[in-house]
Amino acid sequence: MAVVTARAQKAPNSAQDRVTVDLSAVVVAVAGETPRVLALRGPDGVDALPAGPLEPQHRTLELGLRAWVETRTGQPLGYVEQLYTFGDRDRQLAGPGRVLSVGYLALLREAAPAGDSLWSDWYRHFPWEDRRAGRPELLDRIEPALAGWAAAAPAGPERQRREARLRLAFGLGGLPWGEERVLERYELMYEAGLAAEAHQDDSHPACPPLAEGAAMAADHRRILATAIGRLRGKIKYRPVVFELMPPTFTLSRLQRTVEALAGLRLHAPNFRRLVDSQGLVEETGEVAGGTGGRPARLVRFRREVLQEQPEPGVKLPLSRRPG
Repeated sequence: MAVVTARAQKAPNSAQDRVTVDLSAVVVAVAGETPRVLALRGPDGVDALPAGPLEPQHRTLELGLRAWVETRTGQPLGYVEQLYTFGDRDRQLAGPGRVLSVGYLALLREAAPAGDSLWSDWYRHFPWEDRRAGRPELLDRIEPALAGWAAAAPAGPERQRREARLRLAFGLGGLPWGEERVLERYELMYEAGLAAEAHQDDSHPACPPLAEGAAMAADHRRILATAIGRLRGKIKYRPVVFELMPPTFTLSRLQRTVEALAGLRLHAPNFRRLVDSQGLVEETGEVAGGTGGRPARLVRFRREVLQEQPEPGVKLPLSRRPG
């Protein structure tokens, strides 16, 4: 035990041995039918998530994150949850030592960004994830490239493992498209060298990257993929989507918001029946003007549902099975 303690207390020999903690935020809002993420545009045109180091004055990780986001973007955060800790050695761009990045998901009603921050469409970074208009044509380039990577595996078991991952992640061979598997799809593209970020270090394959999807600084696209998958899953069993809605809204706007996040089209009558049957909303007695047709009734979120049901989420009744 004494030996272990001595090792734990041993100071790093050099800057290369240093481990620092970074706090990164995926701040999400929805404008119209566009899911957006708050970003900082670098001088090279590459987006980065709002982030900053954990400092001694930060009493908790979350308070440190909130302070950094407000300092960098002018946005005070409401709903926040921790995602994951990212620390792969080959995902850091530059600088000595190891960086552990604690990622967070935050949900906002969109507001004007401050300073150098901006709202960016998250499908700019993951265009293959938006299936609201059907199967994206760019998958005709992505899937064959990944199939070639799988076939190039050096041994039979490894080739089978790659092929199984590809079928599951992209819904091939009769398997369904899983909208929550955002990170798995990105990781496959990274390992195959199809993601631009894979070429920022010395461990990338020889395969050139595809143009699809704007790269992000360091491992920030991986963090964003994790957040998208988490949010797509969570809206089904927790009413977090209402953190993105105004105080009153129409059911059509609620459906468009859920579709924007899921990247799928929903069956409108079934969606409305599910929302009503779960008691997620209540009437306000008001209607929305300027709809160009029959006035739509305004509703609001019923917070009492949090005590009434164990998993009051917004289910996804698809208008058609994703191809």
